[in-house]
Amino acid sequence: MQAADIAKYLEKTDFFGDLEVEHRDWLSEHASETEFDDGQLVARHGDKADRFFLVLDGELVVEVPALTGPSLEVTRLGPGKLFGWSWLIEPYRWHFNARAAGATRVLDFDGLAILKRAEEEPKFGYALLRRFSALMGTRLEAAQRKMMDQWAPDGLP
Repeated sequence: MQAADIAKYLEKTDFFGDLEVEHRDWLSEHASETEFDDGQLVARHGDKADRFFLVLDGELVVEVPALTGPSLEVTRLGPGKLFGWSWLIEPYRWHFNARAAGATRVLDFDGLAILKRAEEEPKFGYALLRRFSALMGTRLEAAQRKMMDQWAPDGLP
């Protein structure tokens, strides 16, 4: 996918659609199409986070790793959904695991370049921070709900 095609795609998304055209165009130049195989780990909790992903096809499973036993699935992200806000906030480490469920195609954004531009251009940075802050809140709330449902002692709501 070429930068012009990526820009057109971003314009149609809820997350990026109302960004200024020059910002969308710049983001499209710092994104590339990437494919993951079924079960492939896209992000591992605690590893360095320097990118984020917009799902084009397939699905990413977002998980909280458990101290023992299997990871807890928090949510599944399909086409048009974003994964990754950890590239934006120190210490720049993934807060969740993400793995592909089936063959999955994403736009892979260069978080380091985007963070640098956000710091140099406050208007751009603020526009992104507003969007990613909302995303963080949504994901953390979903994780909390899922953990409470999964790990609540018997008899407690």
